[in-house]
Amino acid sequence: MNQLQKSLSINALFSGISGLLLIVFQSFFAEVFGLKPLPFWIIGLALIFFTCTIVYEIKRQRTLAVSWVIVQDFFWVFGSLIILMVQPFGISRTGHYIIAGVALIVLLMAINQYNALRRKHHIHNDAPNYKTR
Repeated sequence: MNQLQKSLSINALFSGISGLLLIVFQSFFAEVFGLKPLPFWIIGLALIFFTCTIVYEIKRQRTLAVSWVIVQDFFWVFGSLIILMVQPFGISRTGHYIIAGVALIVLLMAINQYNALRRKHHIHNDAPNYKTR
């Protein structure tokens, strides 16, 4: 398993577990965040779908698809920062800490995936070209 596959696998594992936890324990998270349970169910389902798209790409490693995974991770971080700065939903202080912690983890995963994708392309671009005529 190469570094890109490892990076994607970590993301899939984290996203999948997070999605399942949000669905199964939606009432708990609603109480901790001071919100209704429905958003946690919706976010959990979205994370399960996201996990499936990552798993699909672990073996294929198509540049555009992996780049889209990375972009979505950065969107998650950006959205989290907006929520933390604007505080539009009346989320509890504990909820804000959780959002910040998850955003940091997602940012680190996105950077790791980006670097692994870059390394993969660098290795392929430096490989000798043995085309025959």
